[in-house]
Amino acid sequence: MHMTNNDIFKKLRVAHKLRDDDMVKILALVDFRISKSELNAMFRNEDHPKYMPCGDQVLRNFLNGLIIHLRGPMPKKAEKKIPNKSSQKKE
Repeated sequence: MHMTNNDIFKKLRVAHKLRDDDMVKILALVDFRISKSELNAMFRNEDHPKYMPCGDQVLRNFLNGLIIHLRGPMPKKAEKKIPNKSSQKKE
């Protein structure tokens, strides 16, 4: 059986016990706006008249938002100082 983006989206929702509000907020973390009705259309059966396929862009943005939701935002590059070998003194 072939899994669609909609199937993956549904499974992520169930696995993380997310409500519609949670999913809208997660997508907002990556500046992706979606309405609850658009979201619900993706969770309908394929034969439903208001079914909407979940595009790659929606799934990609949701996954990126989910990372931020679960782990927090990436630290800024200035915060991640790694000393380079040339600046260390040899004795």
